[in-house]
Amino acid sequence: MKATIMENCALSLASLWVSVLLSSMCHFSLGSEIRFVTCGSVVKLLNVKHNVRLHSHDVRYGSGSGQQSVTGVTTVEDSNSYWSVRGTSGAVCHRGTPVKCGQNIRLTHVNTGRNLHSHYFASPLSSNQEVSAFGEEGEGDNLDEWTVLCGGSMWQRDESVRFRHTATDALLSVTGEQYGRPIHGQREVHAMTSTSQHSYWKAMEGIFMKPSETGPRDFSSLPHTEF
Repeated sequence: MKATIMENCALSLASLWVSVLLSSMCHFSLGSEIRFVTCGSVVKLLNVKHNVRLHSHDVRYGSGSGQQSVTGVTTVEDSNSYWSVRGTSGAVCHRGTPVKCGQNIRLTHVNTGRNLHSHYFASPLSSNQEVSAFGEEGEGDNLDEWTVLCGGSMWQRDESVRFRHTATDALLSVTGEQYGRPIHGQREVHAMTSTSQHSYWKAMEGIFMKPSETGPRDFSSLPHTEF
């Protein structure tokens, strides 16, 4: 009898989880029908010039800040290249809201929970401005904020954009330098104050949150799912 009750409870909980997940999936898009990048989306970002995706992993720099390294990789399938588009600590960006050109955002590395970050440390290979991943569970400091630079009013999915580090005015860039072991072949990602073709990025694979027709909606309590 006890086993039967426990089994029924487990089935009820499973049914509830599936119902919640299905109700939320109507606000996701894996396809191309959404024309712009929205807050809460989880995306891969491609450096257009060098054809590498913005990437991070639990490997720390051996110099500079010693924080978690950020690189560029040619691999398309690597799950360590997913970043969550979020508002800043001082400006909430509700899920499904289109990101405006000129808006400040945070990019949080999904697998480690650290934010794309920069500061005046020198990068290991080119001695440009180091870019790292910083913070815990999505919370770091004001050096995690980046301004989206694009041509219209909203960040369009099919356009190349730039990310300017809000505190230092340097642009997220790749110029082609390659690491040796233990991350052999990965490209250095850094920030530069000069504008060039090395600083353009495009949203690629990911899960894009649809704008809600009934206003902002809180998805923070949804079950975690792998993608």
